[in-house]
Order: sequence, then structure tokens, then C-alpha cells
Amino acid sequence: MALAAVWTSGPWAAGIGAAVTTLSGLAAELTRPPAPGEGADPRAAGEVLRTAAGRIPLLRQVDRPELAGVHPAEAPAAPPAYIRRDAEPGLRAALERSRFVLVVGESTAGKTRLACEVARTRYPRHAFVRPLSRAALPEAVRIAGRRRRAVLWLDDLEDHLGAGGLSTAQLASLRAAVVIATMRVEEYRRYDAREESRLTGSDRDAWRAQRDLLHRAAVIRLPRHWSRAERGRAAAHRGDPRIGAALRAGERFGVAEVLAAGPELLAAWENAWAPGANPRGAAVVAAAVDCRRAGLRRPVSRAWLRELHAPYLAARGGGDLQPEPFAEAMDWACAAAYATSGLLIGNFGAGFTAFDYLLNAPGSAPVPDHLWRGLLPLVQPADAYDMGLVAHQDGRLARAVEALAIASRGGVPGAELPLAIAIGDSGKPRRAAADLAGIARRRAGLLGPRHPDTLAARHQLAFFVGESGNERAAASQFAELLVDALEVLGPDHPDTLAARHQLAYFTGEGGDPRAAARQLEGLLADRLRVQGAGHPQVLATRRSLIWFRPGEPADAEAELRNLLAEAEAAEGIGPDDPHTLAVRGSLAALAARAGRTAEAAQAWAELTADRTRVLGEDHPHVFYSHLEWARALLARNRAAEAAAVLTGALARSGSVLEPGHRHLRTARELLSRARARPDRQDAP
Repeated sequence: MALAAVWTSGPWAAGIGAAVTTLSGLAAELTRPPAPGEGADPRAAGEVLRTAAGRIPLLRQVDRPELAGVHPAEAPAAPPAYIRRDAEPGLRAALERSRFVLVVGESTAGKTRLACEVARTRYPRHAFVRPLSRAALPEAVRIAGRRRRAVLWLDDLEDHLGAGGLSTAQLASLRAAVVIATMRVEEYRRYDAREESRLTGSDRDAWRAQRDLLHRAAVIRLPRHWSRAERGRAAAHRGDPRIGAALRAGERFGVAEVLAAGPELLAAWENAWAPGANPRGAAVVAAAVDCRRAGLRRPVSRAWLRELHAPYLAARGGGDLQPEPFAEAMDWACAAAYATSGLLIGNFGAGFTAFDYLLNAPGSAPVPDHLWRGLLPLVQPADAYDMGLVAHQDGRLARAVEALAIASRGGVPGAELPLAIAIGDSGKPRRAAADLAGIARRRAGLLGPRHPDTLAARHQLAFFVGESGNERAAASQFAELLVDALEVLGPDHPDTLAARHQLAYFTGEGGDPRAAARQLEGLLADRLRVQGAGHPQVLATRRSLIWFRPGEPADAEAELRNLLAEAEAAEGIGPDDPHTLAVRGSLAALAARAGRTAEAAQAWAELTADRTRVLGEDHPHVFYSHLEWARALLARNRAAEAAAVLTGALARSGSVLEPGHRHLRTARELLSRARARPDRQDAP
């Protein structure tokens, strides 16, 4: 008998992942919100999708795509016909060769519908095991592991990663089950190649476990825009007014995107800020959107939204906008657009989540400080762990340290290593090295000195020893680490390649650039063979090789300019990526070496502005850019300007660098020189 979703539209729409606890063979709807205290949030309780009889459904029974997590489409009640996607053959082939398949694409690209339709036809008699939250994942893995035929369904896989989330050990325990997952492309990129290194090529992968897990999946990418062939197949169903309207929307939007009313919802949010419209509702939605962008993986309560939305409203004009009452704002934000979904999905008992289409709206500003300050004291340690990793990756290092410290104090497994890394990255390498020495010692005692987790701690320890100013000691430690990494991980493992890069880097910084260049030449050949020319770590290795290799400065500049053009144009890198900014820094330094002081000062001024925009004012790379900018100004005999730059940077240094940091010493020496030198025009 067919299953019907237990969900409702309107202000209390919860979606299958929020309000559904059971399914029945008869149509059933949740007609009212649960009263306070009336019932537990099924996600918080760790529920797995079940029938009314308490059984796990079979995939052939899942005849409503909403049960799998598909965004509802506009009425009538029956879902639109499935339009075969160009990616379908690739997905079927992936399921032939792998028991873990991940469909990646933008919000409302049609990821879940594609995966659901293929799974239903390929595995009709398999159990459909869908956890409704991360808390339910262990139970879902247990159920799937005990079944002879099962599909573990992980829609929005990002919500099932992190503390208490899916692990490689759990994945390995599923000997017979198939794991099918979906993931927004923006979340997938948090674990992609460009995050395996930083400006120096260091393997500072605080997301190591999740990255390694994702690397085990066969990945199918689904574009948001539909191809000519897909639109042709959809045209056969244009008698459905929903599909007809989607086709008439032209090439600007994807068909699935229009069916889910994504563009309409985004426009409704933008228009709601007008005075007398729904400005408080727009502020509530902004708060919910930024909660998700800050890394919170679970819904937020009505009480939280009441507290968190106020600064957004005030920033837009407050009372001058004639805001509606809060209850009316919530009703508006939850109301379904075209009978599909509201801007907020959820209900009073389950909490509320922003519609994911809104998370990557064009022109979105960084998550504001007031949201972070208001949200962090409210969350649990596991939530703080997720938020800390997102903040770290976004370059918001003070936020990362604050959140990961809460996670570590709260006993979140694995939080201590990313916390130590965030501390070091935030300008406190000596403190990080001390913390990492303890972590490496404890891991060696518990797991052995050559266990991969111990090697990871040793890698970070060696890096921050070098960042503390002891480059030769760092090179020695990386040389010892490399011996073990080669034997344990193998020569082509990303961590082995990263250790080789760091050995070369600190060899060069320690005074032997020729030896560093020889090491980097060999590393580059291996990276090209293993990772390919477009890999960000290949870019980092090429930059370091250009820097350390002896030769004519003009040749080095030409190579760096070519590298910069490649980085700016590369998909997944672009002009604001740390690798790209680092290449610009190398070019500015070469201009200074060549005596082109005006060019160097201008380049450092522009790089300082861009790093501040991308990373925020309190970032060590921003401080270093100020330092080099001032050095270039001094070389131009602009002592007063240099003193102003250094004074401003040093005023913020207390929140950036630890006492005794080498950049602080350099900045104070430069400031002393600037104050002792009369300001005069540039030398001819």
C-alpha cells in the first residue's frame, strides 16, 4: 500500500525531516502544531523514519518524493512527473561499482529527486533507512547493518557529519547496505582540494575525518541548469502547469529550482524589507539563514529567533520600517509559497530551519558579529564544534578558537586538535606548539607513535614549531615525520605530500633555498602525477618553487604572473582564495627586492585591503600585509605614512598575535626606524 507523507503546509510546515514521525498507508496530515511540552522533536529524539506500525518502509513504498527530503512542489497534491536527468546513467553506474554514492549539486538542483527515483527502481525491496537527525544516525546505521537489503538514506549529508556524525568505521560496518547521500555543493567544497593546504602549503586539515570519509564516496555532480536534452524531456510533460511554468522561466533558472519556488521565495524575502511590508519577518529569516551559514546544523527555536532577529531589523531602520508583530512575522516566514515551502521550515516543537535555497543568495555579507555573539552562548558543545570548523575555514579565527574551546571543554571527541590548530593560525604558534606537543604525546601513548592520528598531530606540531621562528627544528621534525609517513601512509598520500612540502619550505626558510628548490622540484613532479595540474596544492608547490629556485628575478616574476592568472581563472580557486592572495604577496615582495618601491607599496596596500575584506581585521595575514606595506613605504622615504600603518596595526595586535611573536618584533623595529627618520619625497 502506498505511503503518504505526514506533513502540512502553512505556518507550521515542518517538512519530512521536522514533523514526520510515522507514515501510514492512508493519507494523514498534521493539522495543528504541537503545544509546548506536548511532544518531543523527533530529530532531537533520534528518530528514524517509520511506518505507522513502527516498521522501516521499503523503497517501493516511498511513493512521495517528500519522504526522501525532496522540496514539495506547487499544488496539486500529486508530485510532478520525474524528468530523467542527464546524470542518471552516471548515478546508476556509480551504484554498480560503489556502495557509497554521493550526489552533489546546488540547492533545488534536483539531487534528492534524482537519487530517490533511481534508488526506488534499482532497490525496490530494500529497506529505506532514513535518520531524521544526526542524533538518529547510530540507530540508523545499526538498523541498516542488520538488514540483508538496506539503503541508508542521508539527504543533506552535511547535517550528518561532524561530532557524533558518520564515521569511516560506521561506513565500514555496513557490509551489505548501500549508502546514498546528497550534499549541497557549497558544503562539499568545504572539504575539497583547496582546503588541504594553506598559504604555506601546510596540511592544516581540521576536517580530516570528514574529508577522508567523503573521499570514499563515488561522487555524481548535478548541475542546477537543465541541458537542452533535459528540457526536451520535460517538454513532454508541459501539460502539468508547474512544469510548463518552469520551462517558460527560460535558462535563468533550473526547472527543479522553479518547481521548488526557490526564486519566488528569494524575491519574497528581499521585498519584505520594504516599510510596512514584512520587515520583521525578513529579519527573522535573515537570522535563521545566518545560523545555518555560521555552521549550526539543527533547527533554532522560536525563542532564539525572537532574540536573534532584533539587530537585523535595527540595522535596516528599526521602527522606521513599521515592523509587524513577532507572531505575524513568524506566520509570514513559515507560510508556503505557491503551496511548496516557506522561507522557514519547521514548527513550534521541532524548531525552524531556513530554506536552503536562501543560503547562497547573491551578494550575501559575512555572518555578522551580533549573530555570532548571540548564538554561541545558546548552543551545545557539539554545535559549537560544527560552528568552529566553519569559522576556521572561513578565516574567522577568533570565532573558531572561541567555539572550539567550548566544544573541547564540553568533551566533544576530536575537538582538541582543531582547537590547537585554530590557536596557532590565529597568531599564537608557540601556544599551539605546546598544546600539540601534549596531544602528540597522548596519541603516541594511546595509539602508537606511527598511527595516522599521531602523525597528524606531529605534522601540526612541526609546523607551528617553524611558525614560532625555529625553522631548522621544524625541518628536522618534518624529516623524521616523513620517514614514518612514507611507510605508514605511502608516498602518494596527501599527508605524505604535505609533509614533503613543509620539509622543503622550512629548509628554505632555515637558510638553504637551493636544497628547498631541489626538494620542491621532485615534489612538483609527484603532485602533478597524483593530483593533476589544476590542484590547489600544485599551485602552492609551484609558488614555493619559484620563490626558492635560483635564477633571474624577471623570470620569477613572469612565472608568478602566469601562476596568478591561472589561480584567478581556476574553478574552485578564484581571486579571493588564500593561494591566490599568497601569489600576489610573492609578486609584491619581488617588486620590493627589485627596488620598484612605488609598485611594491601599491601592491601591498591593495593586498592588505583585500585580505582585510576576505579574512577580517584580526587575522595574522592581514597584520603581515600591513607590516610589508609599511616596509615598502619606508623604502620610498614615506616615513610618516609607514608609521601610521604600523601604529594602526600594532593597536590591534593584542587581539591577533601572542607576546613575543616575530612579526611584532619586526613591526616595532620598523616603527622605531620610521619615527627616527624625517619624512621626505621619494628618492629619484
